Amino acid sequence: MSVNAINATHDPALSSWVSSANAPASDFPIQNLPFCAFRRARSAEGFRGGVAIGDQVLDLGALHGLGLFDGLAAQALAACAQPVLNTFMGLGVPAHAALRAALSAALRTDSALAEQLRPRLIPQAAVEYRVAAQVGDYTDFYASIHHATAVGRLFRPDNPLLPNYKWLPLAYHGRASSIRVSGYDFARPVGQVLPPGATQPELAATRRLDYELEVGVFVGRGNELGRSVPLAQAEAHVFGLCLLNDWSARDIQAWEYQPLGPFLAKNFATTVSPWVVTLEALAPFRAPWTRPAGEPPPLQYLDDGALREAGAIDIQLEVWLDSAHMRAANLGPQRLSQARFRDSWWTVAQMLAHHTVNGCNLNAGDLFGSGTQSGPLPTEGGSLLELSGGGRRPIALAGGESRTFLEDGDRVTLRGWCERRGYARIGFGEAVGTVLPA
Repeated sequence: MSVNAINATHDPALSSWVSSANAPASDFPIQNLPFCAFRRARSAEGFRGGVAIGDQVLDLGALHGLGLFDGLAAQALAACAQPVLNTFMGLGVPAHAALRAALSAALRTDSALAEQLRPRLIPQAAVEYRVAAQVGDYTDFYASIHHATAVGRLFRPDNPLLPNYKWLPLAYHGRASSIRVSGYDFARPVGQVLPPGATQPELAATRRLDYELEVGVFVGRGNELGRSVPLAQAEAHVFGLCLLNDWSARDIQAWEYQPLGPFLAKNFATTVSPWVVTLEALAPFRAPWTRPAGEPPPLQYLDDGALREAGAIDIQLEVWLDSAHMRAANLGPQRLSQARFRDSWWTVAQMLAHHTVNGCNLNAGDLFGSGTQSGPLPTEGGSLLELSGGGRRPIALAGGESRTFLEDGDRVTLRGWCERRGYARIGFGEAVGTVLPA
């Protein structure tokens, strides 16, 4: 079955007996139904699967105990009663779709199950989350040509984009153990840096801490070692998308990344949003995948008609910052930038197909980062490195402060959503992290 098909769950006329889901600005209307792993805040309960509806979490572990669903939907629901969603993700698209359809029917205004489900709702304000899956492997791509060009121009003005960029989805293997869910506060990292004008490095806390605005991709059904996934089948191996902030220490990165790439500059923290939006929910927001005239076409294994017709996903992304001073003065967060995922040079399907073309095996719950998502305009940079011109152009904040890179106490919030005329707006929630002193 195609994850691009529009079906009854996307009907913009649907409403829910959960009244908060019907608010026009809600991230979580009945047309969305993203998944998470949660428990009641400050409790000793086990984590289990949940689904967002309005400002509530539907407890899928408790729902499983009612025995209301049957067939593939019941099998999928049983997998959601586990502490993490790896098993559910690995069941594949038919199971994901069956459960989503059953939940959609159960949460509609006219559902006969409303009174049985109502006690299984928990306010989102009363829960805590963990990363939705146990991430075994994490790969961070470099899929935004606007980001790659802007950063390359800072370091190689005469040759900003290296020749391989337009031919293959570049990536590095990141550190899965330091991935944390939204709300995680982390200490400013320490590493080797080479101060300007110095001839030898020193061990120091980073002075150029940065965020990266990314989309996260959770793998669903895996593939066997030695067996690649063709492009046409790639999205059948994807569960869903989330927001991702791949925090970066730019001065540590500058000293260590040649010749083997990122290490301590990247492995200290990665933040993801708690909610994972399924590819099926994103079907109304597909867009053609295009390349500008004159650019080289991808090699055959990264190109097909279906990709060109609807391979991109139109997600609007934003970065907001509030400092300790701003919070003390009761000033709201300030938006630093915005971008759109449809501007990415490489699609989700191309990333997965290329990742496996050499026979690399992926497992359910593995995570991709899209790489920093930036747009073509200077205000659409997905990192402070771009927005501040490598630290040369301070960014003015409300309350009289300015930033070139992050200071202690800064809180960064990523937001994302999809909108299209004729369909309900759906959102991704937030991915939030705060910088603590080293």
